[in-house]
Amino acid sequence: MKLISEIKDVHSLKLFKRCLSYFWPYKFRIFISLISMAIVAACSAAAAFLVKPALDDIFINKDKQALIFIPIALVVVFIIKGIFRFLQNYEMNYCGLKVLETLRNELHSKIVRLPIYFFDENQTGMLMSRILSDVTLIRASLPSLVMLIRQVLTMLGLLFVVFYRDPYLATFAVLVLPVAVYPFIYFGKKLRKLGRKNQSKISDISSFLQEIFSGIKVVKAFSTEEKEDKNFQKENSRLVNIAIKEIKYNELSSPVMEFIGAVGAGLVVWYGGSQVVAGESTPGTFFSFMTALVMLYDPLKKLTSANLTIQKALAGAERVFQILDSPELAIERAGEKELKPPFKELVFKDVTFTYPGSEKPALQNINLTIKNGEKVAIVGPSGAGKSTLVNLIPRFYIQQKGTIFLNGLPLEEYSLTSLRLFMGIVSQDNFLFNTTIRENIRYGLTEASEEEVIAAAKAAYAHDFIMKLPQQYDTVIGERGVKLSGGQKQRITIARAILKNPPLLILDEATSALDTESERIVQKALDNLMAKRTSIVIAHRLSTVLSSDKIVVLNQGEIVAIGKHEELLNDCELYRKIYEMQFRE
Repeated sequence: MKLISEIKDVHSLKLFKRCLSYFWPYKFRIFISLISMAIVAACSAAAAFLVKPALDDIFINKDKQALIFIPIALVVVFIIKGIFRFLQNYEMNYCGLKVLETLRNELHSKIVRLPIYFFDENQTGMLMSRILSDVTLIRASLPSLVMLIRQVLTMLGLLFVVFYRDPYLATFAVLVLPVAVYPFIYFGKKLRKLGRKNQSKISDISSFLQEIFSGIKVVKAFSTEEKEDKNFQKENSRLVNIAIKEIKYNELSSPVMEFIGAVGAGLVVWYGGSQVVAGESTPGTFFSFMTALVMLYDPLKKLTSANLTIQKALAGAERVFQILDSPELAIERAGEKELKPPFKELVFKDVTFTYPGSEKPALQNINLTIKNGEKVAIVGPSGAGKSTLVNLIPRFYIQQKGTIFLNGLPLEEYSLTSLRLFMGIVSQDNFLFNTTIRENIRYGLTEASEEEVIAAAKAAYAHDFIMKLPQQYDTVIGERGVKLSGGQKQRITIARAILKNPPLLILDEATSALDTESERIVQKALDNLMAKRTSIVIAHRLSTVLSSDKIVVLNQGEIVAIGKHEELLNDCELYRKIYEMQFRE
């Protein structure tokens, strides 16, 4: 499920069509922009056309009517050009921003529905970069294409003027245009490749920063600030070097295009000037021609700029559509049946599961039945497969062999929403959001009343410490609940599970990370949570599961024994060994 680090070159036309499909819903606005663009291009040609009558009629023939008419005509042309340029740019940018919104929504929607093991194998910073940075580049694709079309239309209008004024002279000027095609293509390819590298490096830096800031306590505990600083400087330097290369090719393109233009202009000045000196052409004709020619090379340069932007957009598009379109990145699939209380029975039948990239199964031939109302404990050494076993129940992971039945039906026949709302999960590392305590308790259950939230907090022994906080239930607890102690965070998590009121409860070493006093309070909250519910408890300390109806002993992914505490002490050597180690301590 790991994303491909090296993206293969996708056919530009196919990729560009895929980008443009997102602009189709805004076709009316785009149509207005295209009409505006045509008017802007026509105005550029009209401005060049007016140079001849301005020079010949006003300055040479001294025509008073022309003195009034031509300046007014020029002002009108530029007013019209300004109005429609604004309209074109506004409509294009509006469409670009709406496409940006749509793509971010689609990308987030796809990523958040991918299986858990996708997130195990891909860095958070990289995924953030896809949504925030890469998508922004695509926004510029259509506006840049429109800019490119506008420059082409402007060039066509100006070519009409130059050929109308002097066809022979125009031929000299446009002879150099084919020469401009090569650098146009060459610089475009270079910048597309560098744009891809740049986005990849931004993704790497995002991942690096996210990891460092999340683990800042470890960094400080081992005094590795200087080491991490050097690592960041190295990554940052690579990003800057790529950007410098982009600037080099970007800035080289303009002087190359200008040089080509200057060669054409030099030929025109030499030949056109000789025509005026010989009396075969008027100054007005020549300067009208020269104005159109000068204006002609400006859109030629802008063509290069628009092409560079498009190449960057395509580089971003490759990375975005890699996630949206990849058949390897399939969203979680489930059935349509709704799972409803009460809990009747959970059965594992010949279940085997192997993690992606691993050769040895994490679980092998698991057969286990859990009845309604039972408290089932799962014990075993570290790495035995305890957490893997319970993660199969909400389908966070999917077994390769065997079937898990819940209330008589395979898990895959239920909808994921009803399946996961059917169970409550409390682990040693539960996640709290950077919002209020109230919103954390009723996360996913926004219809819960204030009274229900408080009742859940009281049952979790959290109400008293909450009322001592500055804003009580409105206290914002920081990223991952950093403003609370470990025991307080766990009690908030238990309150959330109590409010959810699930028929099936899964406790994954819920007290293993707590001190003795916190564990005592949290255990009382857990007892309230487990009351009258079927519970599956992964236990680090055997003292918490001695009274279980059934204890399952796991070792190296296989069940080695099932029974009550007294039975296992007599019959299971591994259980006896774990028991003696803990109680001797």
